[in-house]
Amino acid sequence: MSERLKLLPLIAALVLGILAYASAYIVYQWEIAIKLRLGEIVGHEYQPGLHWKVPVLNNVIKFDARIRTLDSQPERFLTIEKKDVIVDSYAKWRINNAAKFFRSTGGDSARAARLLSERINTSLRDEFGRRTIQEVVSEDRLELMQVLTSTIDTQAEELGVEVVDVRVKKIDLPPEVSDSVYNRMRAERERVASDLRAKGLEAAERIRADADRQRTVILADAYKEAEETRGQGDAKAAGIYAKAFEQDPEFYSFYRSLDAYREALLGKDTTLVLAPDSEFFRYFNSQQGMPEGSASEDDALLRVR
Repeated sequence: MSERLKLLPLIAALVLGILAYASAYIVYQWEIAIKLRLGEIVGHEYQPGLHWKVPVLNNVIKFDARIRTLDSQPERFLTIEKKDVIVDSYAKWRINNAAKFFRSTGGDSARAARLLSERINTSLRDEFGRRTIQEVVSEDRLELMQVLTSTIDTQAEELGVEVVDVRVKKIDLPPEVSDSVYNRMRAERERVASDLRAKGLEAAERIRADADRQRTVILADAYKEAEETRGQGDAKAAGIYAKAFEQDPEFYSFYRSLDAYREALLGKDTTLVLAPDSEFFRYFNSQQGMPEGSASEDDALLRVR
C-alpha cells in the first residue's frame, strides 16, 4: 500500500504533463490560427507565441500566412476593339483573416485559389474590355496592373485573403489575328520610314542648295579679290617698267630683248621662222650687238654688268 502511495505523485505529475501538453499550442511567425469549440470559431488573430486551449473541447487550426503565388492558365479576352488577346498572368496573395478564410473556403487552400482565380479572370476581362491593344502593351500596362491589384484585393476581402500584386506576364495575339496586326504595324512603320526619308531628302536638298550658293559666292569673291590683286600687281609692274624705261630707254629695251631670247631659245629643238630683218633680232645686226644709232659697245656692256 505504501508503494502505491509513493507512485501517486509520479502519476499525478505525468497526468498534469499530458494535460499541459494537450492544452498548449504554439503559433509561429509565419502562421495564422483560429480556435474552434465544437466547430464554432471562438478565437482568431493570435499573436505568435504560446497559447492555451481546453483539450477535447477546443480545436486549433493553423494556416500558412506567407505570400503564395497563383499562376493562372492563359485566358482569351476581348479588347474594346473586339480583338482577341491571350493573357498569361499571376497573382501574389496571402491569408490575412483566418476566420473569414475558414468560413468562405472551409480552410481549403485549393478552393481559395480557385475562387481567387475566378475573380482575377473577371477583373481581367473587364479591364481589357475597356482598353485597346496598344494601351495594354504600352506604358498603360503598369496602370492596368495597379488597377487590377486594387480591384481584386477588394473582391478577395470576403475570402479572408489579401492580394499583394497582380502581374500580366505575357500578352499574345491569336494566330488568326497576328498576321493582320503585324501587317498593319509593318505598313505603319513603312509609312513613318517614308516620311522620315522624305524629310531627310528635303533637308539634304536644302543643305546642298545652300552649300552651292555659298560656293558660288566664295568663288566670286575670290575671283574678284584675285583680279583686284592682279590688277594692283600689274599696275606696280607697269610703274616699275615705266620708271626703268625713263631712266635708260635703250638699256631697258636691250634687257627686255635678252629676256625674250632666253624664253624663246630655251629648248634644244627650238625653231624660229622669222624674216632676216626682223625686229626680234635687231641686236644681232651689228658686230657690237647694238642696233644702229645706239650708244657705244662699252656703255652697253657697262650697263649689263
